[in-house]
Amino acid sequence: MKNILLLIMGLSFTLHTMAQDDSTQTKKKKITFKKDHLFTGGGVTLAFSSNGTVLGASPVFGYSINKWIDAGLVFSYIYASQRHYAFYSYDDKLKQTTVGGGAFVRIFPVKFLFVQAQAEKNFIKQTLIPDDNTIPRQTVKVSAPSFLVGGGYCNGREEVGDIFYYVSILFDVAKNKYSPYVEITEFGNVTVVPIIRAGLQIPLFQGRSRGRIHK
Repeated sequence: MKNILLLIMGLSFTLHTMAQDDSTQTKKKKITFKKDHLFTGGGVTLAFSSNGTVLGASPVFGYSINKWIDAGLVFSYIYASQRHYAFYSYDDKLKQTTVGGGAFVRIFPVKFLFVQAQAEKNFIKQTLIPDDNTIPRQTVKVSAPSFLVGGGYCNGREEVGDIFYYVSILFDVAKNKYSPYVEITEFGNVTVVPIIRAGLQIPLFQGRSRGRIHK
């Protein structure tokens, strides 16, 4: 009986200690959020190939977890056109507008270079323009996932809270045929198009002495 009482007392003490530790950890987690780690900004998207063009804009809202990792949400509008789409004939054209959104993470192994992964869900309106004028234009609406991976260069990011600009190159490894980041060849194959993005990251809730571009 004595041993059982000691065991119960020991368990009670352990549970009480664990509860205190959980409470302390919860408080620490709440304290770690810093509003001056929030940022906004965005960039423009450019992609060119022998058969087409991609133009777009992508505003972002995110949080710098530390000076090595940024994460956030991205919203995008993209216009794409492709020549020689070869639906009815070789000289058919395809025009596409895309509205989408997703999430991204950037990892900075050094202060001026980063790698990036970005998942998107895109809603797409496509218009097929046949080379033969006797065939009417066709418009369809579809959706497609994209998963962009790549890396880039930035200038001005010394620490959390700095304004900086960046240039990146990304590739859609999901290769969905409706993605705005791919081309369809005359043989029906999906070809990934390099996506070049340049933009500016602007910190929020900074004091007067912060938020400047470093050169």
